[in-house]
Amino acid sequence: MSIIQFPKDFLWGAATAAYQVEGAWNEGGRGLSIWDTYAHTPGNIRNGDNGDIACGHYHHYEEDIAYMKELGLRTYRFSISWSRVFPNGTGELNKEGLHFYHRLVDKLLDNGIEPFCTLYHWDLPQALQDTGGWKNRDTIDAFALYAGEMFKSFQGKIKYWTTFNEPWCVSFKAHYIGDLAPGEKNLQSALDVAHHLMIAHGRTVKLFRQLGVPGQIGYAPNVSWREPFSSKPEDAGACRRRIGWMVEWFMDPIFKGEYPEFMTAAFEVEGAKVNVQQGDMEDIKQPIDFLGINYYTGSLGRYKKDIGLFELEDIDEGYERTDFNWPIYPEGLYKVLVHITERYGQIPIYITENGACYDDNPDQGKVQDNKRIAYLSKHLTQLNRAMETGVLVKGYIAWSLLDNFEWADGYSRRFGLIHVDFNSLVRMPKDSFFWYEKVITNGWIEV
Repeated sequence: MSIIQFPKDFLWGAATAAYQVEGAWNEGGRGLSIWDTYAHTPGNIRNGDNGDIACGHYHHYEEDIAYMKELGLRTYRFSISWSRVFPNGTGELNKEGLHFYHRLVDKLLDNGIEPFCTLYHWDLPQALQDTGGWKNRDTIDAFALYAGEMFKSFQGKIKYWTTFNEPWCVSFKAHYIGDLAPGEKNLQSALDVAHHLMIAHGRTVKLFRQLGVPGQIGYAPNVSWREPFSSKPEDAGACRRRIGWMVEWFMDPIFKGEYPEFMTAAFEVEGAKVNVQQGDMEDIKQPIDFLGINYYTGSLGRYKKDIGLFELEDIDEGYERTDFNWPIYPEGLYKVLVHITERYGQIPIYITENGACYDDNPDQGKVQDNKRIAYLSKHLTQLNRAMETGVLVKGYIAWSLLDNFEWADGYSRRFGLIHVDFNSLVRMPKDSFFWYEKVITNGWIEV
C-alpha cells in the first residue's frame, strides 16, 4: 500500500445545489424558476419527478450541517436560489428568502465550516425567462444586481464566491442539446447564451472588486477529457475540438480576452457565430482569484465523419462505468488539469465537483457503496499526481453531500455521501461518508 498525502491546509468539502436539495418551492415568498416550469412540464423528467420537496434541505438544514460537522468538512459548497431572494429576478428583495441563507451561513460558521457560495446553479427566475432568459442581454444586468445584493448582505460571512456553475451546461446542454431547462435546441442560441454568461461573470467580478468585498471570487466550469485514439491528425483535431468546447471556449475569454480561433471556425462551419459587441471582451477579462473545476468522466476519441457537432466518436475501451453510464476515466482529471495549467498558468484551482452515481440502497442498516469509494480514491490519486506535477490545487469538494434531485433523471440517480429516503426524508450516511471522514481527518489516502 502507498500513502497519498495532501497538504495540511487543503480545503476538503462537499457540495449541493439549491433546486436539487432545498424543496420548499412555493414557501417563504420564493418565485418560480425555470426548473419549476421545466420539471412540471410532462415528459421532461424521468418518472414525472420534480424538485418541489427534493431533500427538504430548506427545513432540514440544521440536521444536514450536523452531518457536515461529523464528516469533518472544512467547506460546504451550496448555491443561492435567485428566485428565493428575488422572486421576479429583479425588483424587491424577498427578505424571508434572504434570511434563510443567513441562517444557513450562520449555522455553518458556528460549526467551523466555511461557506462556499455559488450564485448561479442553473435556476434562472422564470420571470426573466419570460423576457428571453439568457438570450436577452438585459439578464446580464439583472444578474449583476442580484449578485451585488448578495455581496453586500453576506460581506464578511462568505469568503468564497462562485459566479456560475457549469456555463457549458447552462448554454449548450440547455439550449443546444436541449435536455436541461429551458430545453431549447438551437446552436446559435447556445452560443449567444454562453457569451452572455461570460459577460455577466466578468461584470460581477468587477462589481465584487468595486464593492471591496473581502474574500475570493471565481467560477466553476465543467470539463472532460478526450485522449486521441491514434496519432492521426484528424483524431487529435476532433479531440481538441471536443475538449475546447468545455475548456478553451469558457476559459480563453477570461484568461486571454478572446475566443479560440479553432473553436470559432468549428462553430462557423455549423452556421453559428459568437456575437461580440464593443466592450464585451474587456468586461469578460477580469482577473479571478481561483478556478473551480467540475470533472466526472472522459474517454478515448477518434474522428468520424458526420457524427455529432465535432465529428468525434467515443471509443469504449471496456472502462468501468457508473450507474449514469459514464466511463470512469480518472487519468482524464490529471490530463485536463495539466492542460489548463500549461495554457493559463498556475491559477489556484479548487475541484468544485467530482463524484459518482451508484444507486446503492440501505441493507441491514448500512449503505455499502464500495464502488463510490473506489471512484473517489482513484480521482484523488490523480489529483495528487497533478499537484506533484505543479498544478496549484487548493481544495477538493465532493459531489454530493446528499442524494438529490438529479435534473432530468429525477430521483433515479444517487450521487450522495448520505442516502436520502425521498418519501420520509430520513438521512443515512453511506460507507463512503465514513471513508471520506477518515480522508479528511488523516489528510491522506491509501492506494
